[in-house]
Amino acid sequence: MTYYARNLPHWHPEGKTIFLTWRLFGSLPRSVLSRLEQLRSDPDKQFLAADEQLDSAHSGPLWLSDPEIAGYTQDAILRGAELGHYNLFAYVVMANHVHVLLEPGVPLSRAIRGIKGVSARDANATLDRVGKPFWQDESFDHWIRNGAELERIVFYIENNPVKAGLVKRAQDWPWSSASSTGTLAGAGFRKKSTVKSDCATGKS
Repeated sequence: MTYYARNLPHWHPEGKTIFLTWRLFGSLPRSVLSRLEQLRSDPDKQFLAADEQLDSAHSGPLWLSDPEIAGYTQDAILRGAELGHYNLFAYVVMANHVHVLLEPGVPLSRAIRGIKGVSARDANATLDRVGKPFWQDESFDHWIRNGAELERIVFYIENNPVKAGLVKRAQDWPWSSASSTGTLAGAGFRKKSTVKSDCATGKS
């Protein structure tokens, strides 16, 4: 198992499915970051508070609300699956953040670096921001313990646009695995759980 800690603790057990969230650079104001720091001892509560703030889209850049920019990120996620970097269970691209559920086939850092690097390059070229930060460096991650949790997180991811009040049905959001346009044949996309029960108690 790989473990490291920056602003958040990170546990990456080999062979486990991982729920990841990352956001646009500067998408949370300092006042919110200060409040989140107070929740550092409870990563789950910290994540939910951050996600609620991001869903409100009250501050910071919203570059992913541009269909072209969102498309770059969606394409990068699907391309990584197509290349065999991971098995993809679910994803959604929101206005200022991304949720992905995947089972790595290569080191997780390499897989995420590929998604972030390609999407940031293409987005910054379109936005005339070449050389400027696009994604926040650190991601939230949580490894999946069992099939029931996997199904719950698939729903959480795909229902995010509904919860945020952007669409009435998850399948109506184009930049998501719930959409009929959100997957590519042969891209390593998997909807059914193969995750076995795991009694480990490590937190991410």
